[in-house]
Amino acid sequence: MKAVIMAGGKGTRLQSVAADIPKPMFPILGKPILEYQIESLKKSGITEITLIVGHLKEQIISRFEDGTRDGVSITYIQENEPLGTAGALYYLKGKMDEDFVLLYGDLILDVDFSRFMAFHKKHQSAITLFCHPNAHPYDSDVMVTDGENRIVGILNKKEKRDGAYHNFVNAGAYCVSPSVMNDMQQPCRLDMEKDVVASQIRRAKAYAYRSTEYVKDMGTPDRLAAVTEDIRSGIVSGRNLKQKQKAVFLDRDGTINRYVGYLTKKEQFSLLPNAAQAIARINASSYLAIVITNQPVVARGECSFEELEEIHMTMETQLGEQGAYLDDLFFCPHHPDSGYEGERPELKFDCDCRKPKTGLIDQAVEQYHIDLAESWFVGDSTMDIQTGKNAGTKTVLLKTGIAGSDRKYDVEPDHTAEDLLDAVEYILQEGTDC
Repeated sequence: MKAVIMAGGKGTRLQSVAADIPKPMFPILGKPILEYQIESLKKSGITEITLIVGHLKEQIISRFEDGTRDGVSITYIQENEPLGTAGALYYLKGKMDEDFVLLYGDLILDVDFSRFMAFHKKHQSAITLFCHPNAHPYDSDVMVTDGENRIVGILNKKEKRDGAYHNFVNAGAYCVSPSVMNDMQQPCRLDMEKDVVASQIRRAKAYAYRSTEYVKDMGTPDRLAAVTEDIRSGIVSGRNLKQKQKAVFLDRDGTINRYVGYLTKKEQFSLLPNAAQAIARINASSYLAIVITNQPVVARGECSFEELEEIHMTMETQLGEQGAYLDDLFFCPHHPDSGYEGERPELKFDCDCRKPKTGLIDQAVEQYHIDLAESWFVGDSTMDIQTGKNAGTKTVLLKTGIAGSDRKYDVEPDHTAEDLLDAVEYILQEGTDC
């Protein structure tokens, strides 16, 4: 694999922190951002790197030279005038003979690029965006995808959004096919999403890769301070999917949102007090926040898949408005018992994913390399506690929702908490997390 880093940014919003330094050269804990990026690329075996430079390029070239000092091979392309976020790709035309990784030079990241590229090639994608939820989806461009991870639209952050949406945003890292440059006839100002990605969306050749790995820009003083602390605490390197992850698995109804019995409409959904704050605390820790939920209302014919998706978009939107997000959500739509009016026969069977079975957790483990012994399951029912026990996690029973009154399983939790925030505070204290 090869990589290209767009390293020509001025870092205008960071002038109050450090002037006369190109953005990719801003030092964090004694190292420039570019050095962190090169180290992450090297861990995935990427050692052929092209830097597209412009503003104060001399500082970058003087530090990295031909890359020998950093154990890589570096070549340079000069952007004589600013060409937006994608115009400089023209200079790669005819120079790249294989799919490559593309990064913006203001990102702090630690990514398993081999996994990223494998996804890209599996889907025969022209351009694949590294996507994830974040704490501010309301002012981010949100990707809209189909069931095959193909991007079918973009909700622009500058346009008013009507209704709910999935919290799924472009992080600024890409896998790119050389074919993307075919339309570029001359160097001109281009926007990556509006021009390049949008063109491939129309061709049905743009895909979204979902990952919990750490990718954040540090374009403002506040973000710079945040990523600095995340590097110091080990969260950045720890999120690389080559490393074992740990998760807080969460039930949905009665744990995150108010329990209303069988929730079948988005209008019935409302967050419990402190739920968003609790999930934001997980987001700031080294744990992943993953929902595991039974939704038999689909099999019973009381809620369609489309209505269930609207409920989950409502949840993600409400959490995002309060600075919190879910790393992922897995649901079981099946139900083994028959006799319901409007039921869906194709979903009426004894599956492996319905709690307290662990099929959904098994999916999460495989996708995110999770260490169950270091993880927790939090819910309001004895079924949730039994699920955690079956999976090999530690467990917390909440006093919200049905507060264990289902009594379906004779099982004792490792801890009992007043609500989700109380549970998360306990988990982070137990894990000596912060």
